[in-house]
Amino acid sequence: MEPYEIISGPLELWRAPVGTAFPLIDAAPGVGWILVGKSGKKNYSDDGVSVQHNQTNNKVRPAGSIGARKALRQDEDQRITVTLWDATLEQYSLALSGNDPTTVAAGVGTAGYKSIGLSRGETVKEFAVLARGKSAYDENMNAQYEVPRCYQDASPTVLHNKGVPAGLELAFEALEDDEAESDDERFGRLIMQTAAPLPGGG
Repeated sequence: MEPYEIISGPLELWRAPVGTAFPLIDAAPGVGWILVGKSGKKNYSDDGVSVQHNQTNNKVRPAGSIGARKALRQDEDQRITVTLWDATLEQYSLALSGNDPTTVAAGVGTAGYKSIGLSRGETVKEFAVLARGKSAYDENMNAQYEVPRCYQDASPTVLHNKGVPAGLELAFEALEDDEAESDDERFGRLIMQTAAPLPGGG
């Protein structure tokens, strides 16, 4: 319902190996893309998904001026954060090494189980992230953040207590992409669908 430019609702997150092609804006994520949360946004806390565009600027104040005469950007960062209410090991691994769980089948007199190691090690695993929500041009169309390189930077404290879901805080910190088509896409891009495909083709 208009005004479309006022949007609400959580983004839904996927992850994939670095170099995986991002899906078209109106297509479902394909091979290689894994939903964050077994049920996607139905596994995210009420805080939703946050996209942070952080920067540090240096204000230049010459000796002859009281106010700043120029601003120089010193650094910038981009983070996507979410608290995940999904304690399966496939999702828990995102907060740690990112490795797939090991599965041990049940045997006669022995229970089957899955496991992951709790040490992250020296190597920080990188992956691509897709965050999809509503377009600001039509609520029935998609918008998506495409982050080609990032890593999980949060240090979650997993609270196990009665009456509250155990949550995993995740923070996907963008890294510069050397393969970006332009300097302003070093952290990826945000695209929003504005129209349906024209009939024909294919």
